[in-house]
Amino acid sequence: MSKTPSHSRQLGDLMCTVTEQVLWSPASSRLVCRVGSGQATYHRFDTRTGQHRITYGARMIEAKHRPETASGWLSSREIQRRGYFGGQLSTLNLLAHTCCHEFAHLLQHSAGQRFRGSVHNRHFYRILDELHTSGRARATREALSGQAAQRGLALPDDEFGLTETGTDVGNWAIGDAVVFAAGAHEREGEILRVNRKTCTVRGTGRSRGLRYRVPMPLLRRRVG
Repeated sequence: MSKTPSHSRQLGDLMCTVTEQVLWSPASSRLVCRVGSGQATYHRFDTRTGQHRITYGARMIEAKHRPETASGWLSSREIQRRGYFGGQLSTLNLLAHTCCHEFAHLLQHSAGQRFRGSVHNRHFYRILDELHTSGRARATREALSGQAAQRGLALPDDEFGLTETGTDVGNWAIGDAVVFAAGAHEREGEILRVNRKTCTVRGTGRSRGLRYRVPMPLLRRRVG
């Protein structure tokens, strides 16, 4: 089901609230969560203010309501491959795990284990695994579900599988507008060349001037 920008932003606000209430344990640093209008979802640390910032993209939230658009996100592959939430994909599980994923980046940074060119490293996954095995991820999921119900916000927990159409060479053509993950960021671009298992993509927008070789399963069509 397609969600309106208003609904997605309300869910994003709820993700911010749950991140702060369930996951955050205030120390010497401060945390600010916000909802962005695009797909970009990330953690940043401002060295000038000593403030952590987590942004949840409204279009990311929309994408995680449908199997065909959820398939390109790292959070989907993490749930399935690492067995988080029993390996079951649903909008509720994806959004709860997204909270944990970004919070794991915060803890990774605080521990001095986030390095240039090595973001999703073994240190990061040790932290993320611990959030799940300790029960904090489950508490995050329960808080999201409960508070969404209290606010009258639809947050589906119906399990769905991922579509694999993005792996087919025939689904991509030169000139297609796409989005994909590059490190900790979402990038956008235009396909220059279709290879056997990857596409050569010319960056557009903030990625203009860059080129990427992107595995087909990581590509999603850019909407709008």
